[in-house]
Amino acid sequence: MSNAESQLGLTVTHKRYVGHRDAFFLGGMVDGSFLMGLFGQVTAEICIRTDGDEGQFVGYSEVDFTAPVHPGDVLEVEGKLIRVGNTSREMQFEARVLCRSRARLEDDAQIRSTAAVVLDEPLVVARAVGTAVVPVERQKTYWPQPEAGERWPGWGRRRREERPDPAAEIE
Repeated sequence: MSNAESQLGLTVTHKRYVGHRDAFFLGGMVDGSFLMGLFGQVTAEICIRTDGDEGQFVGYSEVDFTAPVHPGDVLEVEGKLIRVGNTSREMQFEARVLCRSRARLEDDAQIRSTAAVVLDEPLVVARAVGTAVVPVERQKTYWPQPEAGERWPGWGRRRREERPDPAAEIE
C-alpha cells in the first residue's frame, strides 16, 4: 500500500478573506475561477502530504457553483482525498462562506462598508470533484532511504566543499 492509499480520506482545509480587488463582475461578484484557484491550492497541500510533491492538477469531473461570492466574504475551502490510482489522486472539494459583509445581508444605508457578521450556518458556494497527477518518480514512497544512522546528503552543517557535487552524478 502506498503512502497516498494509506491517507485515503485525508481532509485539508484553508481559509481565505476575499478582498475587494478579487471582485470581477459588476455588482461586486467574484468569478468562479477564483474558487477553482483555491481548490488548486488545497490540492497541492493534499499531494504534498500524501506524496511529498505538489503534483499537477489535470481536470475537474464535476463543478457546481451554488451561490455567489462577494468581496468581504471569509471562505473556508475543504478538500478530501477520495480515490488513489498509481499516479492519479481524485479529490472532492467544497467552498463555504463563513463571514459576510452586513451590507450584503441587510438593506440599510447606515451600515458601514466594513461591517461584517459571522454566519449562523456556513453558506456552501461551490462543490467540485477533480484529479491531480503525481508521477511515480516524484512520489515520496520512491525516495531513496538512508541507511540506519546515516543522514541525508546535504542535511546538517557540513561545509559546502564537503558536500558531494550533484553535477558529478549526471553522466
